[in-house]
Amino acid sequence: MRNPIVPHTSLAPGGRSPGALGGSFVQGFVAAGCVSAFQDRPSTACPADLKRVLRHALQGGTALAAGSHAAMALRQQDYTRVLVAAAAGAAGVLLIERLLRDAAQARQENKDA
Repeated sequence: MRNPIVPHTSLAPGGRSPGALGGSFVQGFVAAGCVSAFQDRPSTACPADLKRVLRHALQGGTALAAGSHAAMALRQQDYTRVLVAAAAGAAGVLLIERLLRDAAQARQENKDA
């Protein structure tokens, strides 16, 4: 008799599966990418628009993953991890913005400063 295949169900500390935070990133990436791709833009796909969609998708994934991690830490009353997750998420979003922002947007920000 063959043993049935049973999915691996071990949970990380806190009751979440080890890949749950990675799943949060993918969910945020897809959601933010979809919103960014079709919001306030015509349907042409120029390189600048694709870069904007990528930037927004990466930022959305980063923010959702950090928020999920902070919420899990809050449920465990680990307030240090809450602050670290929030700070890491904010730093990640800012880093992505700095690395992938448009040259015209950067010039405008420097002019306004």
